[in-house]
Amino acid sequence: MTDGLTVMTDWLASWGTAALKLLIQPYYYIAILFIMLYYRRQLASEREMIHVKLHSWGKETWRSLWTGLAVALPLSAAAAGLGISLPPAAVGLIWAVSLVLMLFRVRYLCFAYAVGLLGIAQFVLSFFPDSLRSGWPGTVAGALRAMDIPALLVLAALLHLCEALLARWQGAALATPLFLAGKRGKVVGAYRLEAFWPLPLFLLLPAGAGGGELPWQPLLGGSLGLVALPVLTGFSDVTQGLLPARKAARIAGRLALSGLVLLGAAALAAWWSPLTLPAALLAVLLREGLFHYGALEERGLSPAFVHPPAGRKVLAVLPGSPAEELGIRPGEVLLKVNGVLLTDAAALHEALRMNPAFCKLEVQNLEGESKYLQRAIYDGDHHQLGMILAPHSEELITAGAKPPGIFGIIGRRTGTLRRRPAQDGLSRGAAAEPAQKPAKG
Repeated sequence: MTDGLTVMTDWLASWGTAALKLLIQPYYYIAILFIMLYYRRQLASEREMIHVKLHSWGKETWRSLWTGLAVALPLSAAAAGLGISLPPAAVGLIWAVSLVLMLFRVRYLCFAYAVGLLGIAQFVLSFFPDSLRSGWPGTVAGALRAMDIPALLVLAALLHLCEALLARWQGAALATPLFLAGKRGKVVGAYRLEAFWPLPLFLLLPAGAGGGELPWQPLLGGSLGLVALPVLTGFSDVTQGLLPARKAARIAGRLALSGLVLLGAAALAAWWSPLTLPAALLAVLLREGLFHYGALEERGLSPAFVHPPAGRKVLAVLPGSPAEELGIRPGEVLLKVNGVLLTDAAALHEALRMNPAFCKLEVQNLEGESKYLQRAIYDGDHHQLGMILAPHSEELITAGAKPPGIFGIIGRRTGTLRRRPAQDGLSRGAAAEPAQKPAKG
């Protein structure tokens, strides 16, 4: 009884110490700051692109924090049960690699990239056992040698499964509408599905690192004592051919499948160490493969958010707007307003002005069937009842093709492109070219 009480006391003390170290580490705060800056830039992009605010950076940051915490606690318990361990000095090493990778692409912040590259570096370092033994290079090399890469790859696989759950749960609600330059210079509607979550994880100390014996037999080693490892996880994708909910479901399915594949490879590497290098390479290649496969799939899809000859395609609906109350959904087609068949955006405004106090709508739903809606119009209602329509083919402002980099996020640069308006005598193709700067002198 006394031994059990002692173990429980030591276990609770380990949790308290790890939580305190999490609060005094800079890494968790760096993750929160990044998320705040990202959503601040997203708000600026929405205002410039669609002239309204769909998301609030404060609410989205808070959602990321509590969701990340809700996922991190059971994941930490699972990691402790499996015996996933990490030397305290390796926390800074993982974050240093992640921050360097972030300078190239924000999506490289994914834990799988950092652990995969560290696994490759550990393999290379194994050929030089007597090198880098003193000074700060020796400290870094020692932390790298002490890392249990197969166990961390198991953690990366579990993070993939958590990302799949979060993408399925929240992905569609986080989508931001865009105007993109599509094929043949025509502008089409699209969505960017991008989200990040800070996960404050707690991992065991490696066996022989000063911790006591665990009261259970872990599969991957580890000893009594915890180390705090904040992780920033998330996903990024763009779709112009699918509705956000369907795209989020596909992202979730592929993340789950890649997580299971990586989990199998990591388990084999834990069983037979020569497989560690292939498993580390697989962690990087799987993540890159997901991104490029998604981009290849999008190139083969027809744009979903373009206007038909008669009617106006709905790209997005503002939360709490009259359109949301009426049950209008993204992807549906607004056919008639007050009996007027819509052929352009001007026709919508004119039809709404025909009766400033009431409107009758005919909408074609996603199944191709017509539904008839009506509602009173009140002062302060959005001028399009809260509907964000797909862009016309010659829209002048489009989003950049590449996702924002870290400096663009910090500087709140939206990355939008301004096209030259069409002029008499110019073809539409010429109108889509960027305007030339006047020559000096």
